Amino acid sequence: MQASNIKKIGVLLRPSTPELKSSYFKLEKIFKNHGIDVYLDSISGAMIDIMGTEFDALCMHVDALVTLGGDGTLISAVRRSFKYDIPVLGVYAGSLGFLADVNLDELDEFVENMVRGKSRVDERSVLEVRIVSENDERKMYAFNDMVLTRPSVSNMIHIETLVDGKAFNTYYGDGVIVATPTGSTAYNVSAGGPVLFPLSKVFVLTPICPHSLTQRPVVLPGEFSIEMKTPEPRALVIIDGQDMHELDKNQSVHIKLATRTAKLIHREEFNYFDVLKQKLRWGE
Repeated sequence: MQASNIKKIGVLLRPSTPELKSSYFKLEKIFKNHGIDVYLDSISGAMIDIMGTEFDALCMHVDALVTLGGDGTLISAVRRSFKYDIPVLGVYAGSLGFLADVNLDELDEFVENMVRGKSRVDERSVLEVRIVSENDERKMYAFNDMVLTRPSVSNMIHIETLVDGKAFNTYYGDGVIVATPTGSTAYNVSAGGPVLFPLSKVFVLTPICPHSLTQRPVVLPGEFSIEMKTPEPRALVIIDGQDMHELDKNQSVHIKLATRTAKLIHREEFNYFDVLKQKLRWGE
């Protein structure tokens, strides 16, 4: 869908922030002034004492989602709405994010440009993560990253890794991050991984505090698939730093790029490198 065709939006607010009520009313007025109907998510509505619409029903009814908060709010919205294949716009309440890059004070001008066709929709790669056991399979999606790590700080973890079914590496340390290009500037970069251009069709494996200094981050093409397993009795799979799942030694984790992409609405002149320099303070 072109952003200029959006006639109905669903709004999600940063959780546990009832002080966003006045900002929501401002956002609602801006969109309505440009002929766009506004619907509020029921959890966000309960937070600010307004009747809202249950999330799945909301996604089926609207053309796009708008988050008011920060990158965490936007990431959660992308993951939860991924199966509905609708674009998401991040409006930041606070400081500029890597993903939420439109300020509430700029929103009126942005929406005016959007309805005139002067905005763009970027497609971002998403990880499909499956936890597989002998009789069961659980599928999840990660917008930023998936982390396989130890359940206790007192122990290291062995992680056997296969790429396209062939033995690749055995990591020994605190765990491994598998990050999308979008997520490369999150936990991945803190662990010494590379910054990837966000529209690339690749992903990166970055060991966390590896026992051997020869273990380095590896960037893989998007058509590859990864399998990870561990002889440890318990491990943790963490999705986007938001959802946690236990993994036992009889289960394995299978990771690949999802066939669909997440769609983010941006200003027409949005420049990723400008955001990167500002957020990481490059050149100062």
